[in-house]
Amino acid sequence: MSRKKLLYRSIAGRPLRSLSLMFICIIMSAVVFGGAVVSASLNNGINCLEQRLGADIIVVPKSASEKVELENILLQGTPGYFYMDKSVEDKLSQTEGVDKLSAQYFLVSANAECCTVQVQIIGFDDDTDFSVKPWLSEAYSGKLGQNEIVVGSGLSTRVGHTLKLYGVECKTVGKLESTGTGLDTAVYTTSDTVRGLIKAAGSKGISVLSKQSPDDVISSVYIKVKDGYDIDEVAANINLGMDGVQAVRTKSMITGTADKLSVISSSVTVLIAAVWVLSAVIMLIVFAALVNERKREFAVLRTVGFSRHQLAGQIMAEAVIICFAGAITGIAAAAAVVFPFSRLIESKSGLPFLSPDILSSLGYALIAFVAVIVTGPLASVYCAYRLSRVDTGKILREGD
Repeated sequence: MSRKKLLYRSIAGRPLRSLSLMFICIIMSAVVFGGAVVSASLNNGINCLEQRLGADIIVVPKSASEKVELENILLQGTPGYFYMDKSVEDKLSQTEGVDKLSAQYFLVSANAECCTVQVQIIGFDDDTDFSVKPWLSEAYSGKLGQNEIVVGSGLSTRVGHTLKLYGVECKTVGKLESTGTGLDTAVYTTSDTVRGLIKAAGSKGISVLSKQSPDDVISSVYIKVKDGYDIDEVAANINLGMDGVQAVRTKSMITGTADKLSVISSSVTVLIAAVWVLSAVIMLIVFAALVNERKREFAVLRTVGFSRHQLAGQIMAEAVIICFAGAITGIAAAAAVVFPFSRLIESKSGLPFLSPDILSSLGYALIAFVAVIVTGPLASVYCAYRLSRVDTGKILREGD
């Protein structure tokens, strides 16, 4: 019998032991790969979120300044809206330390016949904006016209199609890349279009304003602070000098999200390390037990011409085959869970979740594969060492 045939017969002849070892490898590779992808996705999400905010300070009505609400609307795209008098923008422009500012408008499409879907609508000033347009240009390089929109990646609408919002047909001219946040289901357009939609909502009996005109209100003001000025100090001056508004440093909103991310990432790292150590110990125990279980078999092989090195190689080859199959299966299983359910993970964790690109994912898969394919054979080294000290004649005599 050839060594190759003997190798496969040895694995198949002990299905319980082989499947048990393979199961350990599956768990190990799935945790290492899945954990790495989840950590990377969370980090990608928060980095993308920081880039998209693009402002040092956000000013909103005081009634809407509760941190949780702002995080939901500004960071996660949860449908919501609030308004304040447009004169706030002029007053803010006179505040010392303010370099650039731009107003935004929020509106939620109704879940009714007048609207195709319920989404968060974000309107920006095309002349003054510095926070939305830089990344909006990745999807549409032109200037948005009246009733033209750019949609997030999470909406099924395709470029060239229309969304009906309060009875107004809005043409989709661009679609953004995924951010891993609820903003992927938002709609972006100009402030003129949003004001038109507010008027259209009123004409259908859906009032989002009391007595104010859409031309006299804004939802928020994004501020870029001049170099050399302390951001916290500028925000404090705004809060002290202006009534009815609240200036919030964007970094403070992200801090809570970043803290949650840090806790989760640390937990994932600990989990990966614990699973790796536990798997290595279990493999070591299994391979150690294998020596006692197969001593007579190895003794017979020695009598037919196998050297100690060849027997050791046989054991390590078995470990490599089992670990290879387990690693591939575990990585595939983790990928089948993490990638298709990324939106669910995002909603349950309350954190931005942006999956890594294909190249990075392949890198994490390689790390998980190597971790398993190295750990198994290393654990079998102890078995091979004990095997080299076995007295063949004694073993055979014990079996007589």
